[in-house]
Amino acid sequence: MIRVAINGYGTIGKRVADAISAQDDMVISGVTKTKPSFGCDLAVRKGYPLYCTYDDEQKINAFHDAGYTCHGGLKTLLGVSDVVVDCSPGKHGAANLEKYKNAGIKWIFQGGEKHEMTGLSYTSCANHEQNLHAEGTRVVSCNTTGLSRTLIPLLESCGEISVECTMIRRAADPGDSDKGPINAIKPVLKVPSHHGPDVMSVEPRIKINSLAVAVPTTIMHMHAITVTLPQGHGMTTESILALWKSRPRIIIMNGGETGITTTAEVMEFARDIGRTWGDLHEIFVWEDGVKLVDNTLYYFQAIHQESDVVPENVDAIRALMGTESDWMASVRKTDEAITRMFS
Repeated sequence: MIRVAINGYGTIGKRVADAISAQDDMVISGVTKTKPSFGCDLAVRKGYPLYCTYDDEQKINAFHDAGYTCHGGLKTLLGVSDVVVDCSPGKHGAANLEKYKNAGIKWIFQGGEKHEMTGLSYTSCANHEQNLHAEGTRVVSCNTTGLSRTLIPLLESCGEISVECTMIRRAADPGDSDKGPINAIKPVLKVPSHHGPDVMSVEPRIKINSLAVAVPTTIMHMHAITVTLPQGHGMTTESILALWKSRPRIIIMNGGETGITTTAEVMEFARDIGRTWGDLHEIFVWEDGVKLVDNTLYYFQAIHQESDVVPENVDAIRALMGTESDWMASVRKTDEAITRMFS
């Protein structure tokens, strides 16, 4: 049984913890919070041992004073774990990485940290094998994960692709009420945006450029993607849709037939099928928004930024621990367990 620590029990951490607890080869050794808060109540209800992010006795005692059983600081938690999933806020990685290495524990960071810090990044469909038995890795961002799931099958089928995409990004997660924009569309003035290079950190053969804008919504990201296929590619719109339907963690629906034509309706669909948190781990592609013209493919996809990376963390754990070398087998095991527990 793989003992997993969650350092940072917030938006991603609480979801990763639940996904891990659903697996029959993993157990949550503990979760951390920086201070007593409503998130501690959730951890207690779930039965996850609670630890303090810091090793300071005064901070640890603050949990006891607030009525919580705190089992110690981060150092203690690392000592009873095999791997730690770092879900702390972005840019905390370098300091945490040193702690993990000193503890001799395997580690996983999220997409808020840079590839250069870890030297290795992870997406199940792109490079599971490269991550086998590694000391640690970084699960790429929600947008990079979404791009990888639909672009990797195209690359494997065609041998080469060139991609231009525009990321229409949510302004903040639903709980981040202090962020914006509120009544504006905000372009990301770093061109290209980081999303293209991030895709190439897991699959360097994909030639990709990306732009990004932030819009005043909190529920999903949207991608508008143009892919240039090589001459003589032999693909059709129908064969591309069939290819995606054969791959895991992609949902394809016809907007005209289902009435699901907006991201709001996509998230309502996730709630209707009974997903915990109202999450959608899959990438949503509109069938009637997919069109291949000669060697140019156009399509839209929607990304639930709070959840598409969650199962990827589970698969990354198996890669680092070397317990499953076949990425499809790991994905199947992960998804079946999550479906049983959360649907």
